[in-house]
Amino acid sequence: MERPDAVVVGAGIVGAACAGELAAAGLAVTILDARFAGAGATAAGMGHLVVMDDSPAQLALTAASVQLWRELAPEFPADCEDEPRGTLWLATEGTDAERELVRAKADLYRAHGLAAEVLSGDEVAAAEPALRPGLAGGLLVPGDRVIYPPAAARFLLASAVSHGAVLREGVAALSIGAREVATAEGRIAGGLVVNAAGAEAPLLTPGLPVAPRKGHLLITDRYPGFCRHQLVELGYLASAHGAPQDPRGLPGSDPGSVAFNVQPRATGQLLVGSSREYAGFDPAINRPLLSRMLARAVEILPALARLSALRVWTGFRPATPDKLPLIGRWDPVPGLWVAAGHEGLGITTALATGRLLADLVLGRPPLLDPAPFSPGRVLAGAAPNP
Repeated sequence: MERPDAVVVGAGIVGAACAGELAAAGLAVTILDARFAGAGATAAGMGHLVVMDDSPAQLALTAASVQLWRELAPEFPADCEDEPRGTLWLATEGTDAERELVRAKADLYRAHGLAAEVLSGDEVAAAEPALRPGLAGGLLVPGDRVIYPPAAARFLLASAVSHGAVLREGVAALSIGAREVATAEGRIAGGLVVNAAGAEAPLLTPGLPVAPRKGHLLITDRYPGFCRHQLVELGYLASAHGAPQDPRGLPGSDPGSVAFNVQPRATGQLLVGSSREYAGFDPAINRPLLSRMLARAVEILPALARLSALRVWTGFRPATPDKLPLIGRWDPVPGLWVAAGHEGLGITTALATGRLLADLVLGRPPLLDPAPFSPGRVLAGAAPNP
């Protein structure tokens, strides 16, 4: 029986970050993935590294992680496609409430030491000429970035391996027990186990309130210079979090929501999103929801209608009821730690998640207050997953 110090289940970007931190601290780490590194939500999602402020805890985690990505950026190989694009939050409705939201968002970011610039409608048009004329204004957050997530995950895994970690792709975890993982090839006993299996985490740890929240993305042909920033409507958070608060993943339980989100890639292509729905693990394209998503995108960025689309796909965000990830010890199973439930912010928050989890495992002063992310918060009264 293998006996590493730590077994990380899941080689997506969150698992890769956790493995890298533990290995760098001197632990012998084995990383398992049923398919290959970055095969799940890491490969399916956008590569935004964006500070989000839906809650104080979310702001703290995303800001810390974006800073860690910024510090790591000089080490990226070219295939990580790191670009300091910044995010332009758009006031699309033109209401007084929306203008106040822009000002409040700017004040909040600045209070946390983050650069933020309020733009007038004319300044928004000058920054992004392809946008619909007459937008009321927006907020530019220049510190946000874009990366290519699968390559970034491979980079983090390579760093873990350079510190002695062992990556085993194509090895599925069948179950997780007290300080051990069962696979088809046998059991692996570790001093600790980290469940970083994304939307599939509750299949291995019953009781985790994590459910798959499906999303659609479209990618275009290459149009270099079409837009310069990540473009997101101010209503994005309301759309993302406006669905039922009991994310059980039951097919047909959620009509779905859409919001405007367009991301320029280093290749000159554009990623167009986004949608959210609870539909279990059904990967089929929801054509009515996709149509709503694209109609919203063209409404705000009309020139998109003239571009050629290459592909549409779906992926599964690991969602929690309170919209915050689970990072820390899972007390019902001795030796089990959890790093899951990041929904659409797994790419952004991977580095801070890995650092925080390693801090807790090793008894170091934590990167930030771990209490809002403690898995213990969901043990009482957690909704069962189907």
